[in-house]
Amino acid sequence: HGRVGAVAFHPKKPWLVVATQRHVRIYDLASQELHKKLNPSMKWISSMHVHPGGDNLILGSYDKKLSWFDLDLSASPYKTLHSHSLAIRAVCFHPCLPLFASSSDDATIHIYHGRVYSDLLTNALIVPLKILKGHTISSHLGVMDVAWHPTQPWLFSAGADG
Repeated sequence: HGRVGAVAFHPKKPWLVVATQRHVRIYDLASQELHKKLNPSMKWISSMHVHPGGDNLILGSYDKKLSWFDLDLSASPYKTLHSHSLAIRAVCFHPCLPLFASSSDDATIHIYHGRVYSDLLTNALIVPLKILKGHTISSHLGVMDVAWHPTQPWLFSAGADG
Protein backbone atom coordinates (compact mmCIF):
# COMPACT_ATOMS: atom_id res chain seq x y z
CA HIS A 1 0.00 0.00 0.00
CA GLY A 2 2.98 2.36 0.36
CA ARG A 3 4.20 4.61 3.13
CA VAL A 4 1.67 6.65 5.03
CA GLY A 5 2.05 10.37 4.33
CA ALA A 6 -0.99 11.82 6.10
CA VAL A 7 -3.75 10.69 8.44
CA ALA A 8 -6.91 12.34 9.75
CA PHE A 9 -9.90 11.40 11.84
CA HIS A 10 -13.34 12.06 10.41
CA PRO A 11 -14.93 14.82 12.53
CA LYS A 12 -18.28 13.05 13.00
CA LYS A 13 -17.93 9.35 12.19
CA PRO A 14 -15.60 6.65 13.56
CA TRP A 15 -13.44 6.79 10.43
CA LEU A 16 -9.71 7.12 9.94
CA VAL A 17 -8.56 8.60 6.62
CA VAL A 18 -5.11 7.40 5.52
CA ALA A 19 -3.16 8.83 2.58
CA THR A 20 -0.17 7.01 1.12
CA GLN A 21 1.90 8.12 -1.87
CA ARG A 22 -0.84 7.38 -4.43
CA HIS A 23 -3.88 6.17 -2.51
CA VAL A 24 -6.41 7.31 0.06
CA ARG A 25 -8.29 4.79 2.14
CA ILE A 26 -11.03 5.40 4.68
CA TYR A 27 -11.27 2.84 7.46
CA ASP A 28 -14.30 2.35 9.67
CA LEU A 29 -12.86 1.99 13.16
CA ALA A 30 -16.12 0.62 14.61
CA SER A 31 -16.37 -2.31 12.17
CA GLN A 32 -12.58 -2.49 11.67
CA GLU A 33 -13.05 -2.65 7.90
CA LEU A 34 -12.09 -0.66 4.85
CA HIS A 35 -14.99 1.71 4.15
CA LYS A 36 -13.87 3.36 0.90
CA LYS A 37 -10.91 3.75 -1.46
CA LEU A 38 -10.42 7.05 -3.28
CA ASN A 39 -8.83 7.40 -6.72
CA PRO A 40 -6.82 10.63 -6.56
CA SER A 41 -4.89 10.21 -9.86
CA MET A 42 -1.83 11.84 -8.30
CA LYS A 43 1.78 10.73 -8.58
CA TRP A 44 2.62 11.66 -5.00
CA ILE A 45 0.20 12.92 -2.35
CA SER A 46 1.84 15.55 -0.15
CA SER A 47 -1.00 16.70 2.11
CA MET A 48 -4.59 16.07 3.07
CA HIS A 49 -7.30 17.80 5.10
CA VAL A 50 -10.84 16.70 5.94
CA HIS A 51 -13.57 19.37 5.83
CA PRO A 52 -15.04 20.17 9.28
CA GLY A 53 -18.43 18.91 8.03
CA GLY A 54 -16.81 15.56 7.22
CA ASP A 55 -18.24 14.89 3.75
CA ASN A 56 -15.42 16.50 1.75
CA LEU A 57 -11.64 16.42 1.72
CA ILE A 58 -8.82 18.07 -0.17
CA LEU A 59 -5.52 16.60 -1.29
CA GLY A 60 -2.35 18.34 -2.40
CA SER A 61 0.38 16.66 -4.40
CA TYR A 62 4.02 17.03 -5.31
CA ASP A 63 2.89 16.95 -8.95
CA LYS A 64 1.16 20.34 -8.44
CA LYS A 65 -2.45 19.14 -8.20
CA LEU A 66 -5.09 20.18 -5.68
CA SER A 67 -8.09 17.84 -5.64
CA TRP A 68 -11.43 18.21 -3.86
CA PHE A 69 -13.35 15.04 -3.06
CA ASP A 70 -17.03 14.84 -2.19
CA LEU A 71 -17.10 11.59 -0.23
CA ASP A 72 -20.84 11.13 -0.81
CA LEU A 73 -20.54 11.68 -4.56
CA SER A 74 -17.65 9.63 -5.90
CA ALA A 75 -14.31 7.94 -5.25
CA SER A 76 -12.83 10.23 -7.94
CA PRO A 77 -12.13 13.95 -7.46
CA TYR A 78 -15.09 16.32 -7.78
CA LYS A 79 -12.64 19.00 -8.94
CA THR A 80 -8.90 19.09 -9.62
CA LEU A 81 -7.13 22.44 -9.72
CA HIS A 82 -3.79 23.08 -11.42
CA SER A 83 -2.98 26.51 -10.02
CA HIS A 84 0.52 26.06 -8.56
CA SER A 85 3.66 25.89 -10.71
CA LEU A 86 5.62 23.70 -8.27
CA ALA A 87 4.88 21.03 -5.64
CA ILE A 88 2.04 21.63 -3.20
CA ARG A 89 3.26 21.28 0.39
CA ALA A 90 0.10 21.85 2.45
CA VAL A 91 -3.69 22.14 2.15
CA CYS A 92 -6.05 23.31 4.86
CA PHE A 93 -9.76 24.01 5.35
CA HIS A 94 -10.81 26.84 7.66
CA PRO A 95 -12.50 25.37 10.78
CA CYS A 96 -15.71 27.42 10.49
CA LEU A 97 -15.60 29.67 7.41
CA PRO A 98 -16.02 28.57 3.76
CA LEU A 99 -12.32 29.00 3.00
CA PHE A 100 -9.42 26.72 2.17
CA ALA A 101 -5.80 27.27 1.24
CA SER A 102 -2.90 25.55 -0.48
CA SER A 103 0.80 26.35 -0.19
CA SER A 104 3.57 25.44 -2.57
CA ASP A 105 7.26 25.37 -3.39
CA ASP A 106 6.46 28.16 -5.89
CA ALA A 107 6.41 30.39 -2.73
CA THR A 108 2.72 31.19 -3.08
CA ILE A 109 -0.39 30.52 -1.05
CA HIS A 110 -3.69 30.19 -2.89
CA ILE A 111 -6.86 31.09 -1.02
CA TYR A 112 -10.21 29.70 -2.19
CA HIS A 113 -13.84 30.08 -1.26
CA GLY A 114 -15.13 26.53 -0.79
CA ARG A 115 -18.79 26.37 0.11
CA VAL A 116 -20.38 23.06 1.04
CA TYR A 117 -24.17 22.88 0.89
CA SER A 118 -26.37 20.86 3.24
CA ASP A 119 -28.49 19.87 0.22
CA LEU A 120 -26.84 16.67 -1.05
CA LEU A 121 -27.98 17.43 -4.62
CA THR A 122 -25.97 20.68 -4.73
CA ASN A 123 -22.26 20.35 -5.51
CA ALA A 124 -19.63 22.31 -3.60
CA LEU A 125 -18.83 25.79 -4.90
CA ILE A 126 -15.09 26.43 -5.38
CA VAL A 127 -13.93 29.95 -6.27
CA PRO A 128 -10.28 31.17 -6.36
CA LEU A 129 -9.99 34.32 -4.22
CA LYS A 130 -6.39 35.44 -3.78
CA ILE A 131 -2.77 34.48 -4.36
CA LEU A 132 -0.45 35.50 -1.52
CA LYS A 133 3.22 36.10 -2.40
CA GLY A 134 4.95 36.95 0.89
CA HIS A 135 7.60 34.20 0.86
CA THR A 136 10.65 33.53 -1.29
CA ILE A 137 12.07 30.23 -2.50
CA SER A 138 14.97 28.98 -0.39
CA SER A 139 16.97 25.85 -1.32
CA HIS A 140 14.22 24.89 -3.83
CA LEU A 141 11.55 25.02 -1.11
CA GLY A 142 8.70 27.50 -0.71
CA VAL A 143 5.78 27.66 1.72
CA MET A 144 5.95 24.51 3.81
CA ASP A 145 2.74 24.76 5.85
CA VAL A 146 -0.39 26.83 6.42
CA ALA A 147 -2.85 26.99 9.31
CA TRP A 148 -6.07 28.96 9.77
CA HIS A 149 -7.00 30.79 12.96
CA PRO A 150 -9.85 28.89 14.70
CA THR A 151 -12.45 31.66 14.28
CA GLN A 152 -10.96 34.54 12.27
CA PRO A 153 -10.16 34.60 8.53
CA TRP A 154 -6.45 34.77 9.34
CA LEU A 155 -4.00 32.41 7.69
CA PHE A 156 -0.57 31.73 9.13
CA SER A 157 2.25 30.29 7.04
CA ALA A 158 5.66 28.71 7.51
CA GLY A 159 8.15 29.21 4.72
CA ALA A 160 11.55 27.71 3.98
CA ASP A 161 12.83 31.30 3.84
CA GLY A 162 12.51 31.53 7.64
